[in-house]
Amino acid sequence: MTTDANTSAANITAQTTIAQRVSLQGRHFFAQQFIGLDETQAHWQDLEFEECEFHDCQFSDSTFRQCKFIDCRFVGCNLSLVKVSLSHFNGVSFEECKLVGVDWTRASWPRVAFAAPFTFKACILNDSSFMGLKLDEMVLEACKVHDVDFREGSFNRANFTFSDFRHSLFGRTELLEADFSEATDYDIDIFNNKIKGAKFSRDEAIRLLNSLDITLVD
Repeated sequence: MTTDANTSAANITAQTTIAQRVSLQGRHFFAQQFIGLDETQAHWQDLEFEECEFHDCQFSDSTFRQCKFIDCRFVGCNLSLVKVSLSHFNGVSFEECKLVGVDWTRASWPRVAFAAPFTFKACILNDSSFMGLKLDEMVLEACKVHDVDFREGSFNRANFTFSDFRHSLFGRTELLEADFSEATDYDIDIFNNKIKGAKFSRDEAIRLLNSLDITLVD
């Protein structure tokens, strides 16, 4: 390693901004930590993050265009209104993050998905869209999922446990063997969605009868 490279490596800390790291080491980041960064309304293009971790970072209203996130982890971050234009995600996990108003349909999705691209745990995803996406085996656990669009998408074998789906949209959605155990406030038309093999908690599953022209009495 050259002296300049040694100096650059020594200058990188968990709090070093993305712009500073780009100037020090280029546009590809491998197994690095980013902690407490404020990148609000920032604009990034053609960056690649592999096995990186982001903790308590602010990315609200920022743009990641044609970027790649592979096996990355976000913890306690704010990514509300983030733009993901033509960006690629694979094996990315979000924990206790805020992701309000994100249009995931703008990302770049392969024709054939070989692994679950997302894991969301204890996150807020209100007012977002997954419309028409094929995200089989996605994990969306213990999340607040209000007014989210899942129409015409494929979420077979997904884990939706303990999540709140108030006012979210399901229409011509594939939910084969999806797990809605302990999930609440979903409105799923059993005639307009594929739900064979899906799991629902007994007390909440009565909501599935809303699509039937019947009257329930005590």
